[in-house]
Amino acid sequence: MTKDLQFDPATIRELAQILRESDLTEIELVDNDMRVKLVRQVTVAAMAMPVAAAPAPSAAAPAAAAAPAASAAEVEADHPGAVNSPMVGVAYLSSEPSAAPFVTLGSKVAQGQTLLLIEAMKTYNQIKAPRAGTVTRILVESGTPVEFGEPLMIVE
Repeated sequence: MTKDLQFDPATIRELAQILRESDLTEIELVDNDMRVKLVRQVTVAAMAMPVAAAPAPSAAAPAAAAAPAASAAEVEADHPGAVNSPMVGVAYLSSEPSAAPFVTLGSKVAQGQTLLLIEAMKTYNQIKAPRAGTVTRILVESGTPVEFGEPLMIVE
């Protein structure tokens, strides 16, 4: 860029567009005492290593096994007791690593009770129970990234 470097929202949007359009995962610009760093998370799918002695029908088996897992996640999201993530971030089941979790499997919860935290943009957001009930499934582990709409727990 030949123009003066300004860190206005339009410039940041331009940099984000460059990240999306290229194979770059990170851009960092420094101008005097101002600094902007954009980082893009890239998810790499694990590729199955072909086995030389495996017949062709076996090669199709991993793809068939992945389909039920994907549909199971969809079923969890559609479950009437599902507590879905309202944002992208990192889920934490307790307030700090050494603390007891907010809830455990089988816990009775009241409407509005904190179930877990999601850290997004260095802010910890409380995820509260939408209804009273019992925690029948915990679908995330502490410290794992979550996506918007991803099922976190089932409260029945």
